[in-house]
Amino acid sequence: MRSFKIILVLSLFLFQLNAAQEKADVALKKSLTEAKTQKKNVLLIFHASWCGWCKLMEKNMNLPETKPIFDKKFVTTYIDVQEVGEKKKLENPGGQELMDKYKGKDAGLPFWLILNPDGQVLADSFDSKGENLGSPATPEEVSAFIAKLEKSSKMDKQELDVIQKVFLKRDE
Repeated sequence: MRSFKIILVLSLFLFQLNAAQEKADVALKKSLTEAKTQKKNVLLIFHASWCGWCKLMEKNMNLPETKPIFDKKFVTTYIDVQEVGEKKKLENPGGQELMDKYKGKDAGLPFWLILNPDGQVLADSFDSKGENLGSPATPEEVSAFIAKLEKSSKMDKQELDVIQKVFLKRDE
């Protein structure tokens, strides 16, 4: 009976370990490896469950007309940061430190980067004034986003036009 209890406790401990969020650096490393294999870049997005702009960006990127474009060009990786209370457990350990490393400490959310498979930053979510584009919504923000995508992903004009239309669309 004692060995059963030990096995049960050990199993619960291992389950708890697996239920915890993946460490941010491990998630990034996996994405970079996958990007290298698939000859893509990494779109690294720092977000939080409470962030409305994060949800909007994710929604815009996952629509039937945009998802295939992003999937073709990027390995998209989400890192959970800045959660509060009960949601703190959703965070990727080391996520905030990784965001800080990429100068996103005071940027706000979502904060995103485009990395090549070697981990070099090709683009970030800062505009020309050093302000975070976050989830681009205004014509100026969307134009800056499109320019960064074009420069870092070799998307063609048709793909960029689809993304631009989606990000500029306002729900009536």
